[in-house]
Amino acid sequence: MDLNGCKDSFTRYLQFEKRFSNHTLVAYSNDILQFFTFLQSTYEIKTIEEITHTIVRSWIVSLMEKKITPRTVNRKITTLKTFYKYLLRQQLVTENPMLKIQSPKTSKRLPVFVEKEKMDLLLDVVDFEKDIEGQRNKLIIEIFYATGMRLSELINLTIANIDLYSFQMKVLGKRNKERIIPFSRELKNEIQKYIKAKKNLPNEFLFENKKGGKLNAETIYAVVRNYLSQVTTIDKKSPHVLRHTFATHMLNNGADLNAIKELLGHANLSATQVYTHNTVEKLKNIHKQAHPKA
Repeated sequence: MDLNGCKDSFTRYLQFEKRFSNHTLVAYSNDILQFFTFLQSTYEIKTIEEITHTIVRSWIVSLMEKKITPRTVNRKITTLKTFYKYLLRQQLVTENPMLKIQSPKTSKRLPVFVEKEKMDLLLDVVDFEKDIEGQRNKLIIEIFYATGMRLSELINLTIANIDLYSFQMKVLGKRNKERIIPFSRELKNEIQKYIKAKKNLPNEFLFENKKGGKLNAETIYAVVRNYLSQVTTIDKKSPHVLRHTFATHMLNNGADLNAIKELLGHANLSATQVYTHNTVEKLKNIHKQAHPKA
């Protein structure tokens, strides 16, 4: 089968069967496209059957020579592994060259988060505009910090899935997995005020554009960057940083790791355990204050 046909078939599978988010779809599609461009320019390969593990390795070497980080290279390898699993299931290939591919080692990168004092400063002191847009912007920050939800989950959050009486909301996570996230009475009041203030909009999604559709990711990124810039100098200022902040602050205040795993919607505990590294500094401070010989 020709390369473009395999790519198109794989992309449809990810979109309609696996129901990957648009962000993930773009990442996978770009990885495959880069790989195929390399195949055609370096080896003049036109069909999927011509690809061997040696050729895949040469692509990986070329990426490393271009100073692509091991973390990014590993993501591209994961894409190819998923791609070949699909091809085997569809009987489009008979051998999997990825079985002989090893991922380069990466150094563990600790999640970046905002300190509690700075989050307090942001939510209690920083001046948000009093109009509907200002209310929206503050609520975006509050929901990210209070629930730890992903950007895609916030974008797709509907008013119908927010239970103000039970203080919980239902979100649709990765692989279309639903989960329930509790929230505080204080956040309930903020949500109620915002819904009342935006009564002229269709009110299907909690955060909507002027036409009543979903608020786009670029707008939400801009909001988070703008307000985090007012309280912190960390390099990354994104919705995911607020997710990291939620998890780290929960752990620092004694929350059970398994509970945090469920709130974040992680499939495996290993994904949540990375946050334990951020508590080391707190443990050092506790030891210094409490131990007579510290």
